[in-house]
Amino acid sequence: MKQLQKGQFFGETNTTISLDGITLTDTVYTHDKVDWHYHENAYFTFILQGNVIEGNKKEIYHCGPGALLFHNWDESHYNIKPPGFTRGFHVEIERQWLDEAGLGKTSLEGSKAIANIDVKLLMYKIFRAGKMNDGLTAIAVQSLLIETLSTLQKDSHQVLLKKPKWVSMIDDILHSQTGNNVTLEHLSKLLDIHPVHLSRDFPKYFRCNLGEYIRKLKVEKALSLMAMGKLSLTEIAYKCGFSDQSHFTRSFREINGLNPSMHRKLLLKK
Repeated sequence: MKQLQKGQFFGETNTTISLDGITLTDTVYTHDKVDWHYHENAYFTFILQGNVIEGNKKEIYHCGPGALLFHNWDESHYNIKPPGFTRGFHVEIERQWLDEAGLGKTSLEGSKAIANIDVKLLMYKIFRAGKMNDGLTAIAVQSLLIETLSTLQKDSHQVLLKKPKWVSMIDDILHSQTGNNVTLEHLSKLLDIHPVHLSRDFPKYFRCNLGEYIRKLKVEKALSLMAMGKLSLTEIAYKCGFSDQSHFTRSFREINGLNPSMHRKLLLKK
């Protein structure tokens, strides 16, 4: 079984940025099938455009734009690329960097799909920091990556705590209804929970209030649609449930750090 070394991925690499213990690669996947292999370092795969199927010993992931996977070192897996253009962004982390950052004993093991909306938004910021490629890229990427791994560690610890059934239920509902105008009363009826109780306890499990979480989901959906390159920003705003273009731009900038047109420009930058 082949081991891929630092910065090595199957496909045509657009850019490689080597920082101190961190390597960023922007790669177009060109292989219809990649046999079982593993990597020297732990890394994230973030699908920017297109689709890919990835399997390991336990699970198979069907990944579209915005899908995020984590692989620990030496974790074997394979890839299948459906027809069409597919592009991935990778954040590769050397063990020494993890140790020096105090994250060497991270609870991230094996291969796993990551659904946490805050982590996905952080990954978009890491991608953009790499595209800036200026004197602040290194410190920006390092800070964002530490925040990313710390958030995932908190998630792992929280899994050990017993959550009410409604926590996973509401997350599924909100993900499936992104773009629709949901109300507190509607959610309360679906979950059979009093609106006051739902509003009060929601931040305990999602680290923000209900309205803020829904806006994050809308922006994350917009980011995925922008990667497909088929819709105008006005069409994307409508599909994601924003009342108008200005509301979309304001929410996008507040959550994602820059306006939609600038993000799209950086996304298309090779």
